[in-house]
Amino acid sequence: MSLRFDFNNMFDFSVNEHGVSQQDINEAMPEAQKAAAHLKKILGNPVFRIKFNLEWAKLPEQKEEDIAAIAKIARQISLKYENVLFLGIGGSYLGLKAAQDALCAPYFNEFNALRKKSPRVYFEGNNLDPDTLSVLLKNLNPKKTFVIVISKSGETTETKAALILVEAWLKKTVGAKYGRQILAITDPESGSLRKRVLAEQARDPLSFRSLPLLKGVGGRFSEFNMGLMHLALVGIDIRKLFLGAKEMFARCSNEDILKNPAYLYALLHFILYQKKDKSLAVLMPFSQTLKSTADWYVQLLAESLGKKYHRRMEVDRNGVENWLTNKDDLFNRGRTPISAAGTNDLHSIQQNNVEGENNKVVTFMRVEKFKTDLKIPGKGDLLSGKGFCQLMQLAREATEWALVSQKRPNCTIIIPEVSAYNWGALLFFFEMATAFEGELYNINAFDQPGVEGYKNYMYYKLGKPGIPQAVTEEIKNKPLIKDSKYII
Repeated sequence: MSLRFDFNNMFDFSVNEHGVSQQDINEAMPEAQKAAAHLKKILGNPVFRIKFNLEWAKLPEQKEEDIAAIAKIARQISLKYENVLFLGIGGSYLGLKAAQDALCAPYFNEFNALRKKSPRVYFEGNNLDPDTLSVLLKNLNPKKTFVIVISKSGETTETKAALILVEAWLKKTVGAKYGRQILAITDPESGSLRKRVLAEQARDPLSFRSLPLLKGVGGRFSEFNMGLMHLALVGIDIRKLFLGAKEMFARCSNEDILKNPAYLYALLHFILYQKKDKSLAVLMPFSQTLKSTADWYVQLLAESLGKKYHRRMEVDRNGVENWLTNKDDLFNRGRTPISAAGTNDLHSIQQNNVEGENNKVVTFMRVEKFKTDLKIPGKGDLLSGKGFCQLMQLAREATEWALVSQKRPNCTIIIPEVSAYNWGALLFFFEMATAFEGELYNINAFDQPGVEGYKNYMYYKLGKPGIPQAVTEEIKNKPLIKDSKYII
């Protein structure tokens, strides 16, 4: 059975004036059909897919020989090393962490029997907190640790700083050939990390091996590209993952928007945001293994849809389309995603969901079949004889009821079981929904100019050469004000 989308509680017959009406659907449908037609046009054109960063839609169709080559390198690493340290930030961290938590056994690193000869996997390079990386470097054996760095440019501060430190750590113990314990997943042609790969391999072909980040694939949409080495290392069947994604792509190609799960998900949220002021998107999986997938979705939604300006599209006489930032048409909108987990957060955020401002839509992820169950022993207690799976489903149903009773819109993504196939379908569902919602708003869902602000400020303070003059002047003319009388 495939992944399903239950949207009963998004309509006015469930949550009254806070839900979507049939009239709302009818009024939005012309623009929705226009958006679907445009997205179909882009997805069907290989030049446009790469130009506008939608090549992620074709990642499940990667060649068998490419998957086999990645699996071969993974086997080589697994046979020789006890630990693999991944360095990356954004999708290069969140996608991998989501995959590991969803598809590997809980406590994967702690127990040899769970890993089945796979190495322990650690993630760093995703922050500048010195305490986390220092603990790893003090406790891991450099000779038994392989390092995989994921960065398109090689210049992202968090990942670059971690790599420099880890290189010195390796070199100190391993010696001059430490680069044989490093693999870079980076741009195939340009960037400082690619230049480093070429330079190191010129000296030693076994040093700084590399895999490409494919053209037209942005970081937050790239789990099925940059995440494949990680999946192979931890023993996940990539082919099943791709089968699930392909099945979802077929379902999301349905031109009837009301039968297209991803497009309908986006349309209903679009209407609730535009007409009902539901600006907060709470994703609450009732499965602890899917909490990191919710964290991954936070980046996907926030970076894709939180934009300052609308998009202006221009088409030249040859039919070539260009997307420009329309600085005359301020947008400054985008739903704010919040990651939660059931049942943990029923004792925290759920209070606000039920009785706080009615400005949220909650998306549940319901797993129909868990890998195991635990039955509570004894007699005479309310919980005696009950299984954890039964209690989890009851808790989710009760949470749904509590929201509906207070006219709070919500929906449920039903997952038969957490498997490579279903997880592949789940990620592709969210990616397609996000792409379509971007079309509904007429924004560029595949760039992230707002992220550059903090980067530019850091580069300026660090004295990096080549910063545009306009950026330099803006930082100089808008200094942070820190008056001591406002610090107590």
